[in-house]
Amino acid sequence: MDNPITRAEHEEFRNWVETEKKRLEDEDERQNNRLKLLEEDVRQISVLTTAVEKLAMSIESMVKEQASQGKRLEELENRDGEMWRKVTGYLITAVIGIVIGFIFKQIGM
Repeated sequence: MDNPITRAEHEEFRNWVETEKKRLEDEDERQNNRLKLLEEDVRQISVLTTAVEKLAMSIESMVKEQASQGKRLEELENRDGEMWRKVTGYLITAVIGIVIGFIFKQIGM
């Protein structure tokens, strides 16, 4: 060894190594905490995604049910309209029959 280091240089290097080791340990701890937070966020996003998928399927099923109910409601509404048209058709036919019968009676047939 050509140039041995002094005790003070050794202590200074040892202190620098320990300080650097402590800094790296602190950095590792911060990174581990960040990773834990990110993992929790990813878990929450996964849960949220699953909930949104279930909600979308539920809404899709509700839309289908609403469409079928709309068709049934339209049929029910049309029934009343059809019934009214039939009744008025029968009344008009009866009135025309009475008028024609009255005319034939006046002519003498």
